[in-house]
Amino acid sequence: MNKATITTQLRALAATGMVDEPETAPAPVVEEVEEGAKKKAAPPAPRKNGLLEVDPARKGVHLDVQLNGDQVVAAAQALDAEGMQLEAITGVDWINDNELELVYDYSYTGGEFFRVVVRARIPRDEPNISTLCDVFPSANWHERETYDFFGINFEGHPQLENLLLPEDSDFHPLLKDFKGC
Repeated sequence: MNKATITTQLRALAATGMVDEPETAPAPVVEEVEEGAKKKAAPPAPRKNGLLEVDPARKGVHLDVQLNGDQVVAAAQALDAEGMQLEAITGVDWINDNELELVYDYSYTGGEFFRVVVRARIPRDEPNISTLCDVFPSANWHERETYDFFGINFEGHPQLENLLLPEDSDFHPLLKDFKGC
């Protein structure tokens, strides 16, 4: 495992997914606050694609990379080639941004410990992303669990069906607009 190679590959991958955005002044934030209430800070804007080298003692990972959804398989292939293992896949519902985020955790334990988190946001109304099962067969159960709880469709998955919820369930309980059964 070569940390410099992983960093270079993931940085290049994130850079290819960056969108050139016209420079515009941010829109003013208008907040309605009841008299005597504390003013709330505006929520942060979604993070742009890129790679952050972070302090593992504080963040639990060495590299934190944000990619487009169509780049997660390429990232998995690069990490697999360096001997990294897939630890977990989970989701985050960013309901106010109308997006779902996939969070992929990878680690290397064959010597010096090294962890990488790969994040990708996809539209909430079209929650589709390619499966990692062809790269990491262990992704099978992680993706099925994420499908159960967030309704994310992992395209090309060999057995995308409920893992933990009843087989006839038609709900995804970790979506923020879930109202119960």
